[in-house]
Amino acid sequence: MGKFSTLVSQAHSLAGPSLSLIYPLYASVLALESTSKLDDEQWLAYWILYSFLTLVEMVMQPALEFIPIWYDVKLLFVGWLVLPQFKGAAFLYERFVREQLKKYRGTSSSSSSSSQTHKGKTAKFVDFIIPRRA
Repeated sequence: MGKFSTLVSQAHSLAGPSLSLIYPLYASVLALESTSKLDDEQWLAYWILYSFLTLVEMVMQPALEFIPIWYDVKLLFVGWLVLPQFKGAAFLYERFVREQLKKYRGTSSSSSSSSQTHKGKTAKFVDFIIPRRA
């Protein structure tokens, strides 16, 4: 039973990187090479959400250490984001991220200087990340 539990433990530790990084990298390359735009949206949305999840996980690491099933929950969530049967990343992006972008992104007026446009976009991004309170 000792060798079997070691094997299961090793498979479990390889499942996370395989599901969250290796397969999405491969699928992203295939999406770039395809002519369809739908798969591009799925994988761009995945990388946005995975980056956000990683940032949240880094900030909340001390609290997450006390949740023994965190790794399993994260693995299930990432599986839902990644697997083409669910298209979870595209769903979350459409449902939540796009709404926030629409809320904070105004119509851009054409300015004569590209640096002013760049500053305006940076300010909008900062307002999106850290909204100002009235």
